[in-house]
Amino acid sequence: MIKIISQENPGTEDEIYEIIERSVLMEGRTVYITADEKQYLVKSIYNSIKGLDVLQDIVDNPDITEIMVNGPGHIFIEKDGQLAEYPEHFSSLQKLEDVVQQIVAKVNRMVNESNPIVDVRLLDGSRVNIVLPPVSLNGPVVTIRKFPKNPMTMDKLVAIGSISTKVAVFLKMLVVARYNIFISGGTGSGKTTFLNVLSNYIPSDERIITIEDSAELQIQGIPNLVRLEVRNANVEGKNAVTIRDLLKSALRMRPRQNYLRRSQGCCCM
Repeated sequence: MIKIISQENPGTEDEIYEIIERSVLMEGRTVYITADEKQYLVKSIYNSIKGLDVLQDIVDNPDITEIMVNGPGHIFIEKDGQLAEYPEHFSSLQKLEDVVQQIVAKVNRMVNESNPIVDVRLLDGSRVNIVLPPVSLNGPVVTIRKFPKNPMTMDKLVAIGSISTKVAVFLKMLVVARYNIFISGGTGSGKTTFLNVLSNYIPSDERIITIEDSAELQIQGIPNLVRLEVRNANVEGKNAVTIRDLLKSALRMRPRQNYLRRSQGCCCM
């Protein structure tokens, strides 16, 4: 039985993949297509419909730490600390714009000409910055910062020589004693990673409230954890929820003096 896929009946991801696979196999009866080409076509078509088009494969690649899209014709990646241009690109400006709207829609954000800059996150926790024309002169600019699936720990930082054992012990004492800690640094310097590492020292019986522009912190082992994220204004410029609003609310949520806050350029504990 063939199931009809439509807007009213969108079908599951498996059903869509099966329909695409069947269509490619049928086309292969009239046009010679190798097995590898068939597999590539099925995956590419599926990613263009349900995924992030040409970005999906590099988003899924754990070795790639950053993705930079400069308009539909240029994609750059960071791998092992080295930047390189990705050989593929978007088929059109419209396709890139569709991917941008797909990204922001999944987290209930909005980006358009009147609100051309937005920070969001993917479902896997990756951080995404989007800048649209007329602010961006080269078309939509998308920057995706990916985070490792296995979070960094203080032991790893000590092992690679980023920090000494003596400093690690001192920082643990500061966190347990509830001292305020201010973390500052340039883009990509590891502020969020280091804050995640320090959060491992927070006693498990604390109540922690995180306030972020876009949720990125990966706090582990704290059952009493509340995560708050700002909300942009709607099309009419209303209903925005700012960091100031969330901070005022957090003070009424019984934080145990410890609370985490992340904003552009700095992290606070």
